[in-house]
Amino acid sequence: MDKNKSPWLWVPTLYFAEGIPYFIVNVVSVTMFKRLGMSNADLAMYTSLLYLPWVVKPLWSPLVDVVRTKRWWVLAMQVLMTVCFAALALGLPSRTGAPVGAFVISLIIFYITAMLSATHDIAADGYYMLALNEHQQSLFVGIRSTFYRIASVFGQGVIVVVAGLLETRYGDIPKAWTVTLLMSSAIFLAATVWHIIILPKENRPLPSQGEKRNMMAAFGTFFSKPGILLAIVFLLLYRLPEALSIKMLTPFLLDPESAGGLGLTTTQSGLVYGTVGVIALTIGGILGGVWSAKVGLRKALWPMALSLALPCAVYLYMAMAQPTNILTVYFCVALDQFGYGFGFTAYMLFMIWFSQGGYSTSHYSICTAFMALSMMVPGFFAGMLQEALGYTGFFALVMVCCLATVAVTAFLPSKIDSSYGRK
Repeated sequence: MDKNKSPWLWVPTLYFAEGIPYFIVNVVSVTMFKRLGMSNADLAMYTSLLYLPWVVKPLWSPLVDVVRTKRWWVLAMQVLMTVCFAALALGLPSRTGAPVGAFVISLIIFYITAMLSATHDIAADGYYMLALNEHQQSLFVGIRSTFYRIASVFGQGVIVVVAGLLETRYGDIPKAWTVTLLMSSAIFLAATVWHIIILPKENRPLPSQGEKRNMMAAFGTFFSKPGILLAIVFLLLYRLPEALSIKMLTPFLLDPESAGGLGLTTTQSGLVYGTVGVIALTIGGILGGVWSAKVGLRKALWPMALSLALPCAVYLYMAMAQPTNILTVYFCVALDQFGYGFGFTAYMLFMIWFSQGGYSTSHYSICTAFMALSMMVPGFFAGMLQEALGYTGFFALVMVCCLATVAVTAFLPSKIDSSYGRK
């Protein structure tokens, strides 16, 4: 590696670039398809399938390890994603309310972008570990997380707000989203050019044949771990309330009151989730990390599980009351996102704990695949359930799903070392 290039020059931008495509694919797509007139059932089903590359990425992660360098993979994926964002802009339907068939090109490009983004995640995380020594990895872990969060604000907030402002300016929703995606492509192009110039080159030799065999052995050792069935059930069900509801939150904000929604504008929706929501989520995550470090995962598990599940009640309240005061909406979303950020810490710590031992990096990657699967399957059916039950009935069902979080949490504390996660 070129030691003359400070990590400060590339770590922040690398993780900003890692977050942008993820949030465009999995979050912005929901708002965009809703504004272009796609039904709740269709948008939930099709956008939930976008999680699939993150589910199956462990299958090709060894390929990223043995073919070319991590730097090559990072740059190649960024170039291709830049092209995909531009293609998305040009492939949108020309009018709102178009039939699902008109979205085929957009959906195909989104799926390609999802594959590229998942591969970029593998390469970027691997590059981070190769380019930095252990001290630098610890020093910059907070920086990479911070800039990934900034990417979340940009993706869920800035992009959506800009699209909303352009909708108002042009009076043409497809044109507004076309311009927004072209702007996103230009920004991502600038990041790509920067990384071509600034990312240090690797000098690590490619893995030997023995190392390649060891990579493939990681799958077998993961599924032979003690308590694997309980771990998989926990990974799939702990976040069930969020997994079922997340694809319907933006449609709920945007749908008119006559359809059971809150009737917010695109700009208001972007501000609710992209600013207030993300800030509350970040604060909850930081406090969750501090508290779990103080008491350990075993003691933190129950309060965090309840923190993740119970605030979902704010959506049932809003579906029933349909508040017109935007500050009430801000408060409810902030409460839910803070609780989720606090409660999700336990999930992340559990994955780290369960991945301990040999092949910890590969095992953690497999855990994140189950995490993506836990979001994909419930989200696939969310739109159909919402259309059948209405928003009030749907969010009542989400509250019932909180029982799954409680149930899987009940079996875990005795399995976890009481000192794990505690300073």
